[in-house]
Amino acid sequence: MIGKLNHVAIAVPDLEAACITYRDALGASLSQRQELPEHGVTVVFIDLGNTKVELLEPLGENSPIAQFLERNPSGGMHHICYEVPDIRSARDRLLAEGARVLGDGEPKIGAHGKPVLFLHPKDFCGTLVELEEV
Repeated sequence: MIGKLNHVAIAVPDLEAACITYRDALGASLSQRQELPEHGVTVVFIDLGNTKVELLEPLGENSPIAQFLERNPSGGMHHICYEVPDIRSARDRLLAEGARVLGDGEPKIGAHGKPVLFLHPKDFCGTLVELEEV
């Protein structure tokens, strides 16, 4: 069902500082900042050719990233995103197998302009999983 790894997301307390670190220390090429109010985050992507790293900063007090950073003040790996060809079909199959889809279960448009869903970390070895339709 899953395709290739789309990105690994890292929550950061200061997006500007994280961008400087990745750019200067690792020579990363960074995308423009993108605010995603529906997801409560501001993001910057680092394109690695075969995948991406997504740097996430909270956007607003109710951001799930703000809650993550309360528990992990220095930041850290937040989620992993896999590509799927049909997100609703993947969702239905996962629900039938007992997996939990976060939120209302309906895909939302993500940072790449494509439908995404998140799966409960307790169902996937302690890792928050994002699915993105491609």
